[in-house]
Amino acid sequence: MSQSSPDKEDQAPGGKKVLSLPISRVRLIMKSSPDVSNINQEALFLTTKATEMFVQHLALSSFNNSQGKESNSLSYSDLADAAEEVETFQFLTDILPKKILARDYLKSLEQIQKEEAEEADL
Repeated sequence: MSQSSPDKEDQAPGGKKVLSLPISRVRLIMKSSPDVSNINQEALFLTTKATEMFVQHLALSSFNNSQGKESNSLSYSDLADAAEEVETFQFLTDILPKKILARDYLKSLEQIQKEEAEEADL
């Protein structure tokens, strides 16, 4: 890899940019795993491309199911809704939880504690 242009490996032979994600960052993330000792260039490229395609699919699905179509925007809540509602994205529910206000959380926590106390009294 040359030092002159770190993004050279992100480009096709004709000079056309093929990847949007920086391949060096993907390599760094892959190398952070203790199970990975050596990374093949083809595997690195394919992993980067697959990641881009996944992010694009998540964004498009979230946008198509969102309420922000009028403003032509995508928000965190749109992503969290897609993670919860679309079966293929349900593995992301821990990473993209729905936001809840602190006062709403405290109210629900109090309600749960009251119900547990009532059950213990029975």
